[in-house]
Amino acid sequence: MGNCSNGSFLPLVSTPILAFPLMGKGQVLPHEGGVRGGRASGKIILFGEHAVVYGEPALAVPVKKLFAEAKVSTVSRAGIWISAPDIRLYKELPRLPRKHPLASVVDAVFAALDISPPSVLRTSPPEGGEKNGIKIKVTSTIPIASGLGSGAAVSVAIIRALSAYLNSPLNDEKVNEIAYEIEKIHHGTPSGIDNTVITYEKPVFFQNSPLSPRSNAPPPPLQEKPIIKTLQVTKPFTILIANTGIHAPTKKSVADVRKLWEEDTKKIETLFTAIGSITRTARQAIEGGHPERLGALMNENHRILQEVDVSCQELDRLTEASLNAGALGAKLSGGGRGGNMIALSTKENTPAIAEALLKSGAKNVIVTEIK
Repeated sequence: MGNCSNGSFLPLVSTPILAFPLMGKGQVLPHEGGVRGGRASGKIILFGEHAVVYGEPALAVPVKKLFAEAKVSTVSRAGIWISAPDIRLYKELPRLPRKHPLASVVDAVFAALDISPPSVLRTSPPEGGEKNGIKIKVTSTIPIASGLGSGAAVSVAIIRALSAYLNSPLNDEKVNEIAYEIEKIHHGTPSGIDNTVITYEKPVFFQNSPLSPRSNAPPPPLQEKPIIKTLQVTKPFTILIANTGIHAPTKKSVADVRKLWEEDTKKIETLFTAIGSITRTARQAIEGGHPERLGALMNENHRILQEVDVSCQELDRLTEASLNAGALGAKLSGGGRGGNMIALSTKENTPAIAEALLKSGAKNVIVTEIK
């Protein structure tokens, strides 16, 4: 069993191929008093975490009760100013490290629009020069480093708000492309699922190319781009999301799993193949109108993730507590070693399960209906 570890703020190689058009809800907030805003929801992975990095599918859904919001406004102070009160950050853009995610996403928007920011927005102007600049304020209700897509949501919100402020709102495909590039800063080798679910705000079945050949045999031709299909939820179902309160950056757990894969490729690939099979079966259950069948699949997925050493005592305690309280199934969600777990419930059992989770140490519990 892995150790839950503390972390800090901020969650393949090309733009996704969509199996059919995904019409996202691209939340650009109303223009009020010269302020342009953007909003992006959080996300939760139902099945397939970690295995998705190695070419297996994953299922993920938006969590609209949680969101990041960015607001861009003109200020009477030269420069581009980044304000993120949740992490006590207020700095002029050039003073952030070059690879800082917030600086990178702002630069990426200007680059995507082929706009060179006026010098007044980049540095202090010469004496007697124009004094106006812009401020980008970012807030979020999404817990940090907990598998809920906080990094991707912040990126998507900024991209939407800033491009709207510059009178050139970017479409969802371009938003997703930029957000994915920023995810590489957060996670190192991201699957691409976070930015995709968050950009389009739809449940998705996601499958990417493996990072490298998955055996010593000659590898089959690999798809160049991930395939994304919207998930048709035939019958709504209820999920509880419980937060351990432990920040666990995905980048660290992904790197540790990579080491395990390198040490015993055959074993880890066997486990990931099993997760892939579980994920495909879960998709069939959801689209076939049998969400109650997800419970046993969640339990088995969690067992395998324990074997991959990405669970921890706190996550296991919460999954056990939810099952004892009547959950149909439970598992960790996301990178593991902290962050969140999810439990499948009937509406009738939801209050009892939520109470059991809180009594067992969950810092908070969110109830969401997947539909």
